[in-house]
Amino acid sequence: MSITPERKAELIQKFAAKDGDTGSPEVQVAILTERITNLTEHFKDHKKDNHSRRGLLKLVSKRRSLLDYLKRKDESRYQKLIAELGIRR
Repeated sequence: MSITPERKAELIQKFAAKDGDTGSPEVQVAILTERITNLTEHFKDHKKDNHSRRGLLKLVSKRRSLLDYLKRKDESRYQKLIAELGIRR
């Protein structure tokens, strides 16, 4: 259900603007998207896990806020990110 350190390092390396960049919106959205995907798979088997579902909603809200911020600041980076991650908007 959680993201492995190796997968997290891959995402950071792929979306980082420069070496050691873990705080940019692109990296944060990529990590949140991975966690959301994992939780979505979890709910296919555990339909009544409402405690984790609340956490999923918080993750989706956080990702939406970061995407809105990125869209406000730089539209081209936003478009590139949602295309790479396959997020529909």
